[in-house]
Amino acid sequence: MLTIVIILLIIGVLLFLIELFLIPGISFAGIAATIFMGAAIVLAYTKLGSTAGHIVLVSGLILSVLAIWLFLRLRILEKMSLKTSIDAKNDPLADIIINPGDKAITVSRLAPMGKIKIGDKTIEAKTNDDFIDENTEVRIVKVFSTNVLVERI
Repeated sequence: MLTIVIILLIIGVLLFLIELFLIPGISFAGIAATIFMGAAIVLAYTKLGSTAGHIVLVSGLILSVLAIWLFLRLRILEKMSLKTSIDAKNDPLADIIINPGDKAITVSRLAPMGKIKIGDKTIEAKTNDDFIDENTEVRIVKVFSTNVLVERI
């Protein structure tokens, strides 16, 4: 019976670590950890006596704290984490020369965002005033880093 209590306690602590560090939130691992640790404690109290129950309860708490401390101390999360940095930029207007006053044709309806075609390039545009239907000629009012502001001609 003691072996079953110890196995339940260890499984509960492992599931607790999984819940705490890998699957945060209330998930299957957290609920299962609570059930396993609770079952170990209840089983110890009912089958092995109150002294064994107290020992299992305190051991479970100490084991949980020790497991968290070791998990953090050994930097296990650092070994599992992605360390690459993203250096790419989204700059859709980088190779296009657009100036305020240029004319374009809407490719899609601007409600208030949509696509326009200027030269042979299709870019994202927005309008301040009303909706502009597709295949309508527009004028560039302002150029932003990722889109342009247009108005109906």
